Amino acid sequence: MRRGLCVGVGVLDIRYSIFIIPGIHLSASPPDRPTALIETCRVIKGRLPLKPLHDGRLSISCRALGIPFPGPLEVPEGVLNGIVRFEVSPGGVEPSLRPPIPQFWNPGISESRNPIPIKLILSDVAHRPYPHKTTDRGQFDDALARARRQGADDGLMRTLDGHVAECAIWSVFWWEGERLMCPSLEVGILPGVARARLSQLVPLEECRVGPVALAGLPMFVANAARGVVAVRSLNDRDVPDDPRTAELAGRFWG
Repeated sequence: MRRGLCVGVGVLDIRYSIFIIPGIHLSASPPDRPTALIETCRVIKGRLPLKPLHDGRLSISCRALGIPFPGPLEVPEGVLNGIVRFEVSPGGVEPSLRPPIPQFWNPGISESRNPIPIKLILSDVAHRPYPHKTTDRGQFDDALARARRQGADDGLMRTLDGHVAECAIWSVFWWEGERLMCPSLEVGILPGVARARLSQLVPLEECRVGPVALAGLPMFVANAARGVVAVRSLNDRDVPDDPRTAELAGRFWG
């Protein structure tokens, strides 16, 4: 067993949050909840700039979960700019407009080019495998709420083996010398659309590491709704900046 990890004592019931590792708890979605797929997309000037990547992931997940693929996603009528969430179930596609998240961007400056760096904490919510973006997001809702209560923007989650996984609403990346690193998909993280987009811009190198390996390295997070955002601190320790992060943010939307 890895240093710092040991199994706690308790009764296993996947319907509720339970403590598995000291300081880390396993959160579960409510039972008997129907699963639907989600694609959360950025709309810029009436178009979906990452549309092929969203459509590709949605098609794969529909096949895996037995949900009829509804066809390519389309911008709802009248939406020119913003964030649209598409919920896909056997009953069809239901789009909804998401509210803006102003704390991530400087006011008065193009939000896609100048995001304000965010503050992360190491989450005490254990990451369970999440290979498809579904509505069963209890673990992420829990991690985000806990992070916000502690004054952070999000929580960096770990697997039960102690490996860095993902945040509640972001994929995580870091620079190690000339290489751009990211957690291995084999640890059970979501194959994010932002990750796929970044792989079109720069080579990505997967690895399995604990959070201690990130100390002193420049980090950023990314998702398909808000783009690339630098991390300014992790557990209240400053994270160094890297100009390559800003360069990727400027290229992300094409």
